[in-house]
Amino acid sequence: MTKDNVIEFKKPERFIDDPITDVLRTGARKLLAEALEAEIEGFLAQYRDLRDNQDHQMVVRNGYLPERQIQTGIGPVAVKAPRARDRQPDHESRPIRFASSLLPPYLRKTRSMEELIPWLYLKGVSTSDFTEALAALVGKDAPGLSAPTISRLKIIWQEDLDKCQKRDLSHKR
Repeated sequence: MTKDNVIEFKKPERFIDDPITDVLRTGARKLLAEALEAEIEGFLAQYRDLRDNQDHQMVVRNGYLPERQIQTGIGPVAVKAPRARDRQPDHESRPIRFASSLLPPYLRKTRSMEELIPWLYLKGVSTSDFTEALAALVGKDAPGLSAPTISRLKIIWQEDLDKCQKRDLSHKR
């Protein structure tokens, strides 16, 4: 009669769940919100004198875009981007739009995360292990960093390498 004793080892906890990181993430969220508020206030101040026939301001604050998660080095940070509305009655001219320089419309991960991916890849992490390796850094399932994303990035890196290797250096002598 054999008796198997299988012991399951506990996986290491993600550093993202520790109290200090939670405080940092909360602070980052508040600081980013304040910076976005200052940015939209500056934008609205540019158009404060633009008024219609009844002396109403033409470019006004218009709430927030839906909240989204930005992957950062300290884990996901939730952010709501402010938006503005152009109330011009004529559609002959293009509407005035607010576009944050801090938070582009399709930003999902910070540049530090973009730089982390090639570093991890160069250190020998294969695409099949990438999500698991990054889960400890950016949270469960490493959103936005799937194997197809990594494969696409590898193609881009290879193209960059090819361009670099084919460039003309004769004028550098």
